[in-house]
Amino acid sequence: MAQDFQSFLADYRSRHGDDVLVVGDAVSADQEVTAVVDALARRGRDPLVLFERVEGLGVRVATNVFASRARVARLLGVDTAGLHEAYQARAAKPLKMREAGAGPVTEVVRQGDALDLRELPLLRHFETDRGPYITNALVIAEHPDTGAGNMSYHRSMLRSPTELATSLHSRGDLWRLLQLAASRGRPLPVAVVIGCHPLVMLAGSARLPFGADEREVAGGLLGEPLEVVRTPVHGIQVPAGAEFVLEGEIDPEAKADEGPFGEFTGYSSDRSTNNLLRVCTLMRRRDPMLVDVVGGRSAEHLNLARIPRESEMAEKLKARFSGVTALHYPSSGTHFHAYVAVRQMRPGEARQVMLGLLGWDPYLKTVIAVDPDVDVTRDDEVLWALAAHFQPHRDLLLVDGLPGSPLDPSSSVHGTTSRMGLDATRGPDFHGTRAVIGEAAIARAEALLRGR
Repeated sequence: MAQDFQSFLADYRSRHGDDVLVVGDAVSADQEVTAVVDALARRGRDPLVLFERVEGLGVRVATNVFASRARVARLLGVDTAGLHEAYQARAAKPLKMREAGAGPVTEVVRQGDALDLRELPLLRHFETDRGPYITNALVIAEHPDTGAGNMSYHRSMLRSPTELATSLHSRGDLWRLLQLAASRGRPLPVAVVIGCHPLVMLAGSARLPFGADEREVAGGLLGEPLEVVRTPVHGIQVPAGAEFVLEGEIDPEAKADEGPFGEFTGYSSDRSTNNLLRVCTLMRRRDPMLVDVVGGRSAEHLNLARIPRESEMAEKLKARFSGVTALHYPSSGTHFHAYVAVRQMRPGEARQVMLGLLGWDPYLKTVIAVDPDVDVTRDDEVLWALAAHFQPHRDLLLVDGLPGSPLDPSSSVHGTTSRMGLDATRGPDFHGTRAVIGEAAIARAEALLRGR
């Protein structure tokens, strides 16, 4: 498998050209890429979009790669019904990286006086953004003692020709590595990867124990070891097929204002750790593309983060509760809602399932449990189940004072949130027969409407 984005794109267009929209007209780098993707979404369309001409950038821009669950499933060789299982099966078989002497990303290397980050192709996504942002910045750092790597997403904004301002507000493993560096009085060496194979990008959203390496998960998703090269100064192993890589250090003491930025909540957030990243090396392909991720509440932004999360949670739930049949995080709930289908074996099992999910996923605030005949991928089906089966005095559970997402605009000043489970299953004492249409009539209707 070719492990770079451009090879992926060429192959995907040859096999699924109807799923790629090519925009040949010139568009502005100021919000128009976001506007096109948003307009498509409002029309119920989610193609991969390739912009041939973006004013002032000098490179092609590809975006909306992850907007379609069907497309992500296709990357893993399955349909959407098998997406969770396929992701978990591959992610559970990480492969050691394979070091290469060179790769596309080593074709151009700039350091010293030749380094100028203003040559990076950057987009401004929302009118409320502070400026152009790198929305798909995969930051890689390695443990100074063990060499174990961490690869995770962090929004990054150009600050000067040699500096980025970034936020580690997730307080994840990169934050932990930065605190370790600070305790030793050192900066943290990092590499910022901008654009790579979609399966490598998907691995960057994996939630792993501290010390596990997302680059090895990328190998598992690819089905072969991730080919890497070392950065010139710090020797950090980065994808050889990347479009751009920036090498530098995060200073634990220095601060740099960044934000507001349009986040997954639908609000422009200025909650930030305001970290300063000093860049010493720019590596890139000779003919790079910008692989963009539209921010805000876009389907792409949400899917990229939630498909790994859904897959992990679905596996945990099904292993613990045999009655769980499906799990879905709806776009309408950003990362804060989940729908779970449960075939209850005994009274109270739906509550137990919801409590497990609310405890395992720190972002969730609301879980709705439904019966297996309810399609959890459809908001209208879940809301119908809520209307028909839910009694607030009996079927509501609340838990307060738990840590939540730092970007939740409704959370307390201390970052705590309450969580809620809504049992919209029928329960053992429910009496009613669901109105259905017979299969023969459905098939006849489909035949009558075919092609119309």
